[in-house]
Amino acid sequence: MKRNKKTSFIRIFSIIALISMLSTVSAEAKINLGKVVSGAKKVASAYTLSDNDVVAYVHEYIVYSDSVNKIAPAGSDYAVRLIKLTDGLTQVDGMPLNFKVYLTDDVNAFACADGSVRVYSGLMDLMNDDEVLGVIGHEIGHVAHKDTKNALKQSLINSAIFDGIGSTSEIAGKLTDSQLGQIGQSILNSKYSRSQESNADDYGYDFLKSNGKNPWVMAMAFEKLNQLEASSGASSSKLQKMFSSHPSTPDRIKHIIEKCNKDNIEKPEDCDL
Repeated sequence: MKRNKKTSFIRIFSIIALISMLSTVSAEAKINLGKVVSGAKKVASAYTLSDNDVVAYVHEYIVYSDSVNKIAPAGSDYAVRLIKLTDGLTQVDGMPLNFKVYLTDDVNAFACADGSVRVYSGLMDLMNDDEVLGVIGHEIGHVAHKDTKNALKQSLINSAIFDGIGSTSEIAGKLTDSQLGQIGQSILNSKYSRSQESNADDYGYDFLKSNGKNPWVMAMAFEKLNQLEASSGASSSKLQKMFSSHPSTPDRIKHIIEKCNKDNIEKPEDCDL
């Protein structure tokens, strides 16, 4: 019996010592329990974001982005071109589409979960109308498949964008300029998987076809991309950055051409493929 009491005493002492040691280590490592809890809440909030939440946050960013970027005015060559080539493209899965041109030398285009499509004048300078339309069709595919929404949610999990902001049952609250900027970076730098990119190509193809546009333009756009990727100029490097996560460009061209041939779609006169 004495031996058992001694053993129990030793065990209790050991447990106390262990707790003391862990407390010391925690203090020395400066573990911030508040940040851990905050991080857990952030992850939970990101996973519970509704489609409406995401659309509200993205729309708030678009309003901000439109206010800080130079937009091609109505009646300008860029604006007229965009209106003409997107004529008839009014909605995607019930989401109204709206198009604007950002006046910048950067080569880019993106579509957002709120239906906003922004095309950079640098891209329009490099491609003809059909090729620009091909890029737009692909980007809209990401919206239709909710790739942009899921990419944003993942960004929230991986960053501190939404620290201090609750997004459970309420629609998105007012964001700071810093948070808006981070959302913008998340949208512009979204990385999609090979399957997501291929699926966006397929959706873009069907989207253009169903809206009376010739889906050959997607192959034409990718061929222009392929040519620019093979060059060594500055414009090429910009475009490579835009499509850095996409599958092999020649494979994408081949896939679109095969779909066009299967559907007996006539190749445009200006297509050299």
